[in-house]
Amino acid sequence: MKKYSQKLLLVTGMLCSFSLSPLSVQAQQQTQNPQISAMVEALRLAAPQTGTANDALYTDWQIKPETLKAWSRNCLKREVKPAQFENDPKLTRQVVSCIISRELTQQFRATNNETAAVRNAACWWMTGKYTGCNSGFTGSYVQKVVAFYQKERARQ
Repeated sequence: MKKYSQKLLLVTGMLCSFSLSPLSVQAQQQTQNPQISAMVEALRLAAPQTGTANDALYTDWQIKPETLKAWSRNCLKREVKPAQFENDPKLTRQVVSCIISRELTQQFRATNNETAAVRNAACWWMTGKYTGCNSGFTGSYVQKVVAFYQKERARQ
C-alpha cells in the first residue's frame, strides 16, 4: 500500500507540473519575445499622465481597475486586485505582456507589417478598436507608442 501511495504521489506531482508548465512557459516566452517586450515598454513610456494622484488608473501603464481584473482572469486564470498590480511591477508586466502578445500577434497576422501592427495594437490599447486613431489625442498617442517601440527595437 505504501508503494502504491508513493507512485500515486509521484504521478500526481508530475501531472500538476505538466499542467502548470505551459502557463509559465507561455508567460516566459512572451516576456522574452523582443517585439512583445518592446511594445510593452512603449505602452508604458507613452502612458498618459493625468497629473491627478487618485485618477482611478493603475500602474505605470495607467490601466482601469476593471480591465486589470479581466486581464488577470484571462492571463493568470485568477483575478488580481488593482492594489496587487500597483505593488508588483513584475506581475503587471507579465499580464500586460500576455495581453499584448495576443493583440500584437493578431495584428501581425492581419497586416503582415510590423509598424501597422504596432499602430493597430496601440489604437486598441487606447480605444478598444484597431482603427480610427489617426488624429487628435489618440493619433498623437499612437505616434508616441510607435516611436518608443522603434527605439526599444533598435536597442535589442
